[in-house]
Parts: sequence; C-alpha cells; structure tokens
Amino acid sequence: MIQDKNSKAGIMSRFLDWRQRHVSELPFLFILATVVGVISGVCAFLLKHSIAFVSRLITDHLAADSFNWWLVLIPLAGLVLTGLLTRNLMHARLSHGVRRLKAELKLKDYYQAPSRMVYAMIASTVTLGFGGSAGSEGPIACTGAAIGGNFGRWFGLSRRGLLLMIGCGAGAGIAGIFKAPLGGALFTLEVLRIPMSTPAMLVLLVCTIAAGMTAYALGGFVMDVPMADAGMSFDYSLIWWLILLGVASGVYSLYYSYIMKLIERWLTRLRYPLLRNIVGGLIVGVGVMFFPSLYGEGYGVVGHVLNGDISSVVADGLFASCGDAVSVLLLVMAMTLAFKCFATSATNSGGGVSGEFAPTLFAGCLFGCLFAMSLNQWFGLGLPVEMFALFGMAGVMAGAIRAPLMALLLTSEMVGSYGCFLPLLIVSGLSFGIVRLFTFDDFYSRHADRNNGLLSWFNRAFHIGHTKK
Repeated sequence: MIQDKNSKAGIMSRFLDWRQRHVSELPFLFILATVVGVISGVCAFLLKHSIAFVSRLITDHLAADSFNWWLVLIPLAGLVLTGLLTRNLMHARLSHGVRRLKAELKLKDYYQAPSRMVYAMIASTVTLGFGGSAGSEGPIACTGAAIGGNFGRWFGLSRRGLLLMIGCGAGAGIAGIFKAPLGGALFTLEVLRIPMSTPAMLVLLVCTIAAGMTAYALGGFVMDVPMADAGMSFDYSLIWWLILLGVASGVYSLYYSYIMKLIERWLTRLRYPLLRNIVGGLIVGVGVMFFPSLYGEGYGVVGHVLNGDISSVVADGLFASCGDAVSVLLLVMAMTLAFKCFATSATNSGGGVSGEFAPTLFAGCLFGCLFAMSLNQWFGLGLPVEMFALFGMAGVMAGAIRAPLMALLLTSEMVGSYGCFLPLLIVSGLSFGIVRLFTFDDFYSRHADRNNGLLSWFNRAFHIGHTKK
C-alpha cells in the first residue's frame, strides 16, 4: 500500500515537472477551468435532483388542498438533523457558506478543505429536502470553490492561479445550479469581488459555460423555470409602471434585508446550537404550514406564476379553497412576501446549509405579480402580470443581494428570456439604487452599516442630533 502511494506521488510529481517545463500556466488554466466547470455542473445537477428526491419522499404522503399540521414538524426535523450532521459527524461549519468564503478570500486564506466538496451538498440536501425555505446556490458555490481550490492546489498553481480557480469554481457552481453561465461569472465578480484581468475573465467564462452547459445537458436540455411567453416583447408605453416597480422593489428589498439581519442577530444570541436549530425550525415550520409555497426553494411556484397559474400560490394550504378569489390571492401573496424573509433567515441562521439567491427570486416573482395584479384590480389597468413577475425577480434580487448585473443576466438566462434586457435593467438598476441610497453595507456582512446611506448623510450634513462644542 505504501509503495502504491509512493508510485502515485511520483507520477504526480513527474507530471507537475513536465507541465511547468512545457506548458505555461495560462493555457493550463483554460484546461483546468474546463475540467472544474464540468465537475461543478455535474455536482449542481446531483444536488438539485437529490433535493427533489428527498422532498418527494417526505411530502408525497401529505394530502393536497388541505391544512397539513405535519408541515410544522418537517422543516424542524430538517434543521435539527442538519445541525447534528454538521456538528457531530462532519465537524464543519457550513452555514452562511458564501459569507465564509468571502471572509476567507479577504484574509487571503485560499485553502479549501477537500471535505467541502461533499459535505455542503449532503447538508444542503437535508436542509432543503426537508422544506428549508432557502436556496441551493450557497452550498453549490462553496462546493465549486472547493473543487477549484483543491484542483489548483493539486496541480501546483501559483497563489494568483489558486485564487482564480476558487473564483471559477464558485461561479461554475452558480452557473450549474441556475443553468446561467453569465450569471455565474458575474457572481464571482459582483459578489465575491475577485479582481480579474482580461485573460482571467476568459478563463472564468470558459469554466462557467462548461458548468452551465453540463447541467443543461444532464437536465435534458430543459430550463428549470420555463416561461411560455419568454420571447414576448415588452410594451414600452408601460415604462412609467416599470419605473414604479423598480422603486417599489427597492423598498421591499430594504425590508427584506432588515428582517434577514434582525432574525440572524436574534438567533445567534441563543447560546445552544440545538436550541437554535429548534427555534429556527419552528419559525420555518409555522410559515410553511400556513403558506406551503414557502417549502423549499420555491421554483415550482415561480414557474407556475410566470406561466399564468397564480392560484399555485395558495395551493395545498389553508386558503386552497379560495384560490379563484382575486382578493384572497392578493392577501396571501402579501402575507407570504412579509414572512418569506423570516423563513429564509431562520433557515440559514438556524443551522441550515442553504443560500440566499433563490429566496430573492421567489420573493421578487410574487412581488412583481402582486404589484401588477393590485394595479389591475384597483385601477383597471392591463399590466401583463407574468412579465411584471419576471421583472420583479430581477428587482428584488438586485436590491437584496446588491448585485444588479448578476440579477439581470441570471434572471433572463434561467427563464430563457433574452428580449427584455432593457426592462430588466431598469427595474434592477432602480431597485439597487434605492437600496444604495439608504445603506452601503454588503448583503453578506453580518450587520448593517448604519454610518452610511442617505439618512445618515443628511443628518451629518445638517448636524441633526449633534450639538456644537
């Protein structure tokens, strides 16, 4: 056995020597990025389908169109089980994975434990399969970063090359889970904020395209959130309502981010991790019991809404019998939007292993739908509800995550709508601008920066609350 290990180490050493003598680092980075992209795409496909399998296994016995008390216990069991797995078996801190990754990169700590390539996927499957109200993009980004970082370390890359491969792997994870190569590349640039030269940017694009196309091929060349009217052009006579949607999305994003951090601060004050799991699980469970659309990532509901089936928002819940009443639909959507940030923060901060992107897309879809339906109902307008739901996805994601370009491209890529760039740009840009007026903090920072923003600047400029000495 020792002899086999020595022979393998010798082969690897000879390969590295040959590569350093005959192949410069840049061409090798393109090759390695393709390999990392393909593997990350496969992992994204496996994660998505493992979550769906566990979810079906747990919920198939539940009665449809009725009030299910079991929905309180399922997310609770999921967070408790995830906590026990991560603490006692994996011995790893996997919650808030993107935040941890950003902190490590900021400290120039480029070591990615090999176990991260597997642990984050297993823990996320439990969290989301049991109904955690969040997304799978955080864990898959960390999985991809671990794949890129370890491949770069095994093949003897320089520290600059190692940082690039970590960013490529993280972006490839996002590209694979959303089937959105450009959105994955912009995740690396806007969220991780890894500096890129032109050659490095090309390496990143090769990696994210390989991941996105691999996941797309394994998924049968079908979009996860198909939209029947994706090619429909937007009527620009409705531009003023589009501007109003962008501003409203920014206001809702401020509420969303505030509640997310409020619940996180409250849960982190709980001394015992198991108690944190239980409290977080109960918050999610109560929300899912009343509003079953909060269960899991919510892509099924998003797909139905984008294709005109608005009643899916109230399906299988307390209000299922009133699904055709517009007033009930509006009320349920408003309550779901109000509670979504509670459920997502409780999932992430209660010990779950999940992400923050899918919840903003879900919330944005319902927000855009609520916006258009309310104006149509109250003022007799003819706003296209499905299109405004799509625009709302980009608006809330841009405002809540603070990444407008990623929101623009990721939204258009995941539904296959490439003809609405200008409306998506207007909504995402205005939403991001509204958020930036009031806070300059990053979504992944632990606390809001209360020393910046429009209100603080106004107070300092006019000496409000200060006395002259």
